[in-house]
Amino acid sequence: MKKLKAILIDFLQQADLVLLALCCVSTIFGIVMIHSATQFMNSERYVIVQTCALGIGIVLYILLSVIDVESVIKKWPWFVAFNICFMLLLIPFGVDDGTGNKAWLKLPGVPVSIGPAEVVKISFTMLLAKQLSWLKEEKRDLKSIKAIAFTGGHTLALVGLYFVLSGDMGNALVYLFIFAGMSIVAGMALRWFALAGTVAVGGLAFMWLFEKIPSYMLNRFIILYDHSYDPQGVGWQQTRSLLALGSGGLFGQGYMQGTQSQSAYSWSLPARWTDFIFSVIGEELGMVGCLVVLVLLSAIVLRCIDVSHRVQSAYASYICIGMAAMLMFQIMVNVGMCLFIMPVIGLTLPFFSYGGSSVVTLFCAMGIVSGIHKNAIKVRKPGKPLQY
Repeated sequence: MKKLKAILIDFLQQADLVLLALCCVSTIFGIVMIHSATQFMNSERYVIVQTCALGIGIVLYILLSVIDVESVIKKWPWFVAFNICFMLLLIPFGVDDGTGNKAWLKLPGVPVSIGPAEVVKISFTMLLAKQLSWLKEEKRDLKSIKAIAFTGGHTLALVGLYFVLSGDMGNALVYLFIFAGMSIVAGMALRWFALAGTVAVGGLAFMWLFEKIPSYMLNRFIILYDHSYDPQGVGWQQTRSLLALGSGGLFGQGYMQGTQSQSAYSWSLPARWTDFIFSVIGEELGMVGCLVVLVLLSAIVLRCIDVSHRVQSAYASYICIGMAAMLMFQIMVNVGMCLFIMPVIGLTLPFFSYGGSSVVTLFCAMGIVSGIHKNAIKVRKPGKPLQY
């Protein structure tokens, strides 16, 4: 009991309570909107699951805030084994999430599905940070082909494994964006990313010309340039999303008063409590509500970046950058999906969209950032300001 009390006192004195407050406010805001978005089903299941995830997330945030990530990563082979084994669980226990992707684990005895990609993001970010910091410590040339092969090979191997097993392109791209953000900050040469981009564009052009891109994937890009292309099919979700956002105006139609958000027909605004929760917010709370959401999420991202500047350890700094990159990519893609300027690839809005494993993982990620913040305070000399 005394040890628990000591942990709580240490947490309250040195952990990042501002970051915790931002995460809690965002998640509670999301729960309130999920309640509205699921009223047509006459069930509080989603609200209950999300609330439980919030409670678990806060506990894990506290626990991870008192852990020294520098010590934990010394067991890096276990992280590698965990990433691979957890992904491989998709073979016997993977289930379709309704989009054709086998991206969820339904483990025996576990009442909820788990997204392995969400969980592995944390350990992947820590491993990649270890690789980059090791290259720095060994004074290796981060702009060399060996450095990019060392870190890029790790990333592509994990991304390839996940995509082959699940078919989930959305979360696979998140890993690539985390890699790009961390590597650029660490000092990797931009020419390698320009080369990778050129190869990717060339490959897509080749596949397009020879009709090697699956039609469902191709149509999601075509619809972005021609909104009149199959509006009753592939463009239905985003057409309804744009209509919901537009009808909200400045202050919205009112909480639990949205025309589409409260429709008894699930197809009126599809996935309204997950992928398109931002559209529900826009319809019921208007542009003001959407701006509040973006301000909260931006504050969380900036807090992660701020902590990255405060620490003396390159490894800890890269972790914070990786967490920020993860959030930034998901925010940009999800909001872009709702605005009909990005393809629908199944990425939810962090903290706001329904998803128990997503919320728990996000709180874990932010808990690690909080722990880094706490350690930064400890190493600071009395009376000496933190260096940026």
